[in-house]
Amino acid sequence: MEKANIDGKVWTFGKDVDTDLIIAARYLNTSVPEELAKHVMEDADPEFVTNMSPGDIIVAGENFGCGSSREHAPIALKAAGVAAIIAPTFARIFYRNAFNMGLPIFELEQSAEISEGDIVSVDMNAGTITNKTTNKSYNFVPIPSFMQELIDAGGLMNFAQNEMKAK
Repeated sequence: MEKANIDGKVWTFGKDVDTDLIIAARYLNTSVPEELAKHVMEDADPEFVTNMSPGDIIVAGENFGCGSSREHAPIALKAAGVAAIIAPTFARIFYRNAFNMGLPIFELEQSAEISEGDIVSVDMNAGTITNKTTNKSYNFVPIPSFMQELIDAGGLMNFAQNEMKAK
């Protein structure tokens, strides 16, 4: 199946962005994605939600999503309209939770070369990220095929439902 490109404006964050910065614990009294989305990245950048647009991309430093194992973090990001996250490394539990929620994430060692406000394009078929602002292209760590199937389905629950329908 042909995978679509993801194109968006970049918002940058540093290294070790933990799940408390992604969605603060004070908002965990709900699991409603739209409510969580209102507060995503609030403690890292209080203006992020009001300034970003659906389809924008977060580029961060290493160890994105460290901290607690809450699924609320990728749910909030996806519900806010974040199209993808690019970082050199992700915390293991966040990595899996992101795929389970259908949020595309890409490991790119050179993420620091991408600046806030740049426009990037992720070509999942070619395995490249192109910074359209600087005309530089990078190869990202390939996503395992099963994880790509989760993204294509919109997350683990959708994937499982599709599998049940196919039987």
